Amino acid sequence: MTLDFATLDALRARHPAWRLLRSDHAPLVASFLHRVFVAPNVRVMAAADLAEALDDELYALRQQLGADAFPKAPLEYLNDWAATDKGWLRKFYRQGSDEAQFDLTPATEKAIAWLATLSARSFVGTESRLLTLFDLLKQMSEGSETDPALRVAELRRRRDEIDIEIAQVLGGDVPLLDDTALKERFQQFTQIARELLTDFREVEHNFRLLDRNVRERIALWDGAKGALLEQIMGERDAIADSDQGRSFRAFWDFLMSSRRQDELSALLERVLALPPVADLKPDPRTRRVHYDWLEAGEHTQRTVAQLSQQLRRFLDDRAWLENRRIMEILHGIEAKALALREAPPPGAVMEIAEPAAEIELPMERPLHTPSVKPVFTNIALEAGAADVDAAALYAQIVIDKAQMARNVRHALQEHSQVTLKQLAERYPLQHGLAELVTYLQLAGESFKTVVDEDTPEQIAWQGVDADGAPALRRAHLPRVIFIR
Repeated sequence: MTLDFATLDALRARHPAWRLLRSDHAPLVASFLHRVFVAPNVRVMAAADLAEALDDELYALRQQLGADAFPKAPLEYLNDWAATDKGWLRKFYRQGSDEAQFDLTPATEKAIAWLATLSARSFVGTESRLLTLFDLLKQMSEGSETDPALRVAELRRRRDEIDIEIAQVLGGDVPLLDDTALKERFQQFTQIARELLTDFREVEHNFRLLDRNVRERIALWDGAKGALLEQIMGERDAIADSDQGRSFRAFWDFLMSSRRQDELSALLERVLALPPVADLKPDPRTRRVHYDWLEAGEHTQRTVAQLSQQLRRFLDDRAWLENRRIMEILHGIEAKALALREAPPPGAVMEIAEPAAEIELPMERPLHTPSVKPVFTNIALEAGAADVDAAALYAQIVIDKAQMARNVRHALQEHSQVTLKQLAERYPLQHGLAELVTYLQLAGESFKTVVDEDTPEQIAWQGVDADGAPALRRAHLPRVIFIR
């Protein structure tokens, strides 16, 4: 973007982030929305809850600044911030609910993020960012090289460097990062992690604009439905196939891998336990920042799903209207026929083909096939005297479905989502496949779940073979994710 006078003047007049920074209430708006939405990574909040939080904030400010400070009611402030001339909040209603919901707009989050950069930092790290720039340049250079000889030479050079480093470590020379380097890299990680959440909100905003555009077109469309679908799906594919859409899809596929999630969790636990990082007193939410990424990405996926629902509803309405038109035509034909019954017009009114008899020769008929009658042997019943062990009647397997549901709820209290494999590892299967099928039944009936068909998982449990010896059993199935 060119920062000329006309562009900046237009941004100053129209951009919500600039309007927020110019507002007299900017300290209140930015601090409150950061505390409520940005810091805890809350995507949507009900109007009653948000108004209650703002009421507490205003009460505390009036105790400091006087009773005349911020005289309006909390809900009036919220509606004012969500107005078109402000655009700091997005006010909407969920389907099937009459309670207003509020969400932060991408422009407001950008303004809050910029304000956070104005505070003084303990130190300004440059080494880690320089190394990151070098790594990015190397990735672009190596990723675009088409000469196999050069690619092989580069890989061999890296292999030699790794061999030299391995030899140094085996020889007792273990290079370690000093405290300053650790703090610098952790600050850069925290900054990029928060920027990712901001980017998610902007991607969701772009898809939401497409969804609103679809609703407007459907409301005003009077042509063929094929033409409308072609336009809408073209725009949807354009966003999905754009650089932003492909990057988001690659990021989502990477993050949905359970192996990557476990690796991220282990790395975060290890890094946060380092003394130099602990001295920085990081935000406790950093420990589960990858779950915040998942939650933010899920909101984006829901926006895409709303677009599909609008298309489905449009097709259903069009099909109903077409069927109604067909029935009106048929009723019109019947009414005209009844009107002509008493006074038929002269001449032929309707012509049909001449009827003809269907000839079926006797020899073409199949021969009779007699039915087979079962023969029962007439044997007198005798009283049995066999000694049967009735213990087998009481040795049946009973699956406690309620306890398994409690296991899922306990796991979801600690995490926003948990996979079926993680449940089986946390609560080992005692009755094997029967318990696994019960978990799948709970996933379809009692809990909100997502099935990732592209990622298979293997669930193992301890069983017995035909001889009664212990045996390891395995089941392969797509990943099933329970969501809070």
